[in-house]
Amino acid sequence: MSATLKLTHKTIGVEIRRGPYDVVLDGERVGSLELNDPIETPIEPGLHTLHVRSGRNSSRTKTFNAAEGETVAFRCSGKSILPIFLLSFVVPSLALSLHRE
Repeated sequence: MSATLKLTHKTIGVEIRRGPYDVVLDGERVGSLELNDPIETPIEPGLHTLHVRSGRNSSRTKTFNAAEGETVAFRCSGKSILPIFLLSFVVPSLALSLHRE
């Protein structure tokens, strides 16, 4: 039996970085995530790494453990407070956020 990874890209208000995000699981691209169009993908139980990318912009890499039969959910966004938004032009890994739900 496998586990499931669920990703959503939701935002409230204005978000400048709205384009599709590439989903990178364990170093390999596993799909594309559009605004308000969640995706689910089966994964093997165990330890995994996850981040999302859009061109040079990305999120920080998150490490998570998936148990057999578990659904692991993350929410991502390109919206951030002004100081972080401005800093993301120098540090692209701050441009997108990824949070476990």
